[in-house]
This record gives sequence, structure tokens and C-alpha cells, in this order.
Amino acid sequence: MASVRAFVAANRFGLGARPGDLDAIDAEGPMRWVLGQLAPTPGLEGRLTDLPSARSGVEALQALRKGRDRRAMRQELRRDFADEQSAHLVTAASSERPVHERFVAFWANHFAVSIDRREVVPVVGAFEREVIRARISGSFSDMLVASTRHPAMLGYLDNVRSIGPKSMAGERRGKGLNENLAREVLELHTMGVDGGYTQADVESLAKMLTGWSLDVAESPTMMKSEEGPTAFRFHPRRHEPGEKVFLGVRYPGGGEADGLMALRKLGRHAATAHHIATKLVRHFVADDPPSEAVRVVAEAFVDSGGDLPTVHRAVARLTEAWAEPSAKIKTPRELVLSTARALSYESQGAAMLAACKFLGQLPYEAPSPQGFPDRAEDWLGPEALLTRLDWIEQVGEWAEAVDAMAVAEAVIGPVMRPATRAAIAQATGNRKLTLMLASPEFQRR
Repeated sequence: MASVRAFVAANRFGLGARPGDLDAIDAEGPMRWVLGQLAPTPGLEGRLTDLPSARSGVEALQALRKGRDRRAMRQELRRDFADEQSAHLVTAASSERPVHERFVAFWANHFAVSIDRREVVPVVGAFEREVIRARISGSFSDMLVASTRHPAMLGYLDNVRSIGPKSMAGERRGKGLNENLAREVLELHTMGVDGGYTQADVESLAKMLTGWSLDVAESPTMMKSEEGPTAFRFHPRRHEPGEKVFLGVRYPGGGEADGLMALRKLGRHAATAHHIATKLVRHFVADDPPSEAVRVVAEAFVDSGGDLPTVHRAVARLTEAWAEPSAKIKTPRELVLSTARALSYESQGAAMLAACKFLGQLPYEAPSPQGFPDRAEDWLGPEALLTRLDWIEQVGEWAEAVDAMAVAEAVIGPVMRPATRAAIAQATGNRKLTLMLASPEFQRR
């Protein structure tokens, strides 16, 4: 029988066990297995390598606006987006590095972008590849800057419409500031709602970020990055001139550089460390994060200057993260992925996508810039529970040939209660698998 620590490694840090995984984790050592997957990655894998860049997405949007057959072009964009969603799920479900995939999902949800704004449909998948995956082995500050400059975030939070009132473009057009991006950077991405900033700081940061927009010029001067040309462009004529005061520091009005300096200051701020640590501990330990665990992770963040691998290792080494095997409820996405891994249908992107839609958590469709919630109370309402049971029964019907007891022993065996084992043994037909999937041991992580 595999160990409880192997179960925690596979479920708390990974995305659920496949048959044989728990024994393999025990053979390597659960902690070593987790830490080994936090090493830098060589690049994109599988279907992700063939998907379009944000630059291509922006060009598609421009073509849509200028094109005559807009209906056909919109249909093509929707098909491409469904491919993005499917590739996202298949990549996670089939990964040999599920711990890495869980941290990717955490940061993608932290910097949430959603197709609530239609214009970001062609670029939201690229955001995950170009911002999250490309920088998950680097610093938080680098990820923050990349997120804030990416066309998905610029479009989702309206910065493409933000123009400095006293800028050349602002005075000519009579248009003004949009504070959405600045507000969410402070409230959600860095310091947190109680981080100590003021409305004046929001306004100052918004002014610093004016001119941060898309590169849509016919002869573009494109920002260069380690991934090559991107779709970001700084537009000086839209940038609010003059000195700004942000978090008590005076910035001389140096154009794009002021925004970069402000973001990097935020990326290393103590309030940011505490906010990030709280979210990480909530995700990996408990809905109500233990204060000592938060302190340990925040300290690792500050001491390392926000080095993400260092922060991730601090989370993995938390005693509290290994103490209670089933402290967290699985979100619908996690339930779908863990079911796919347990039943070996990791390559069935369309089926997983349909399941996520049925359960209410589709990739890239978060309900707000806060991302998807990370507390049990947000996923366990009466209607949501009935929907889960309906889906589980559907899975049991089409997977009737599966040896449910063998799967249960392989994926939840170390924590399976005698009552659950007895119920599965006594059930008949597809009821066996239904009971296994509905068990608290499988529904929680």
C-alpha cells in the first residue's frame, strides 16, 4: 500500500494520481518527487508548441475589424479558442510534471484574464504560454511586468483605452484615464486590498501606465523580449506627462520607464509578499491559511527578491501542507483533470472541455479579474453539488467496464475509509465507479 504522503504529493501538489503513480512517488520519495518538478522547464510541450502567439492574435483582431466576411472570421476565432481550451486541459491532464502544471494554473488564475471581453479571445491562451509558462522559473517581478504588458491583460482591463488627459492624444481627443488595470495590479496582483495603498496611488499608477497598449502600427517598432517580437507597444503621445508620486516615491516623468520602475517596486514590496503568500497557502494548505505558514512563505519571497522557484520550494516544504490529506475541495477543473488521470482519458480534450462546461469552470472564462475562487464554500452550494453528482453518474455510465475497486486502490487507497471500500465492494455495475468518484477521498485533495 502506498503512503499517505504519496497521496498528498499527487493530489495536493499534483493533479491527481494515475494508476501506478503513488507507488512511483513513494519509490522516489514524496518530497523529492515534488521538489524535482519545480526545476526549470525546457520549454513548451506537446500541443502547446503549435498554438498561435499573441502577436498573431492581435493581427487576427485587426483583420477582423477590417475584413468583410466578419461572421466567418468570428467562427474561425471561436474554433481556434476551443482548440486553445482543449490543449490547455490535455496538457495538464497528460503531464508527467503535474506539480509544475498546478503552479502554472495557480499563477494563471492569479493573473486572470477572461474572454468576458471579446477582443481578448485570440490572445488569452498565448497569455498563459508567454507570461506564466515562460517566467514560472524566474522572478515574480518579471512575471508581473510581462502580465501588465501583455495584450490579453491590456485589453481585458481596458488599458488600451486609457489616455493621459494632459497627453498630446488626450488634449486632442478629449479622452482620459482608465484606472482598471492600475487598480487590479494593486488590489489583485500585488499588494492586496489591505496593502496600504491609496486612491491617489491608483491614479498615479494609472497615469504611469498610459501609453501601454498594442502594437498595431503598419511599420511597428516592437518591443523585443526573450520570446521574440511581442504585440506590446508604448505610445508616447498617449502617455500622461509630468511627475508622479507613487507609494511615497517621486517619479520624474520618464515615460515608459516610470511604469516599469513602479511595477518592479511593487513586485518586491512586503505587502505583495504577504498577499502572494496568503494565496499560496490558501491553495496548498487550507481555505483559512495558517498565519505561521503564511509568514514562512512571505519571508522566502522577501529574502529571495520574489524568486518563484524559491517561493514554490518554501510552499512544498511547509509542514502544514502535508498534515491533512483532504483539507481542500477540488474545483471542477481539478475534478475533471483528476478523473481523466485516474481513468486514463487524459488525451480526450473535447470530453474534458464538455465536462468543465457542465460543471461551470471553463479555461480562460473566469467570472472576474479575481479569477476562479479557491474556497470550498464557493464550489459546494446545493445546485453545484447536484451538478457534480449528475456528472459523476454520467462518467460511471460510459466507463462501466472500468474496475472501480482497482482504480480506487490505485488512486485513493492510502486514505480510503473502510466505509468507502465496503460501499464500492458491495455496489454493482456502474454504481461502483460512481461511488468511488463521489467519495470524499476523491472529491478532496
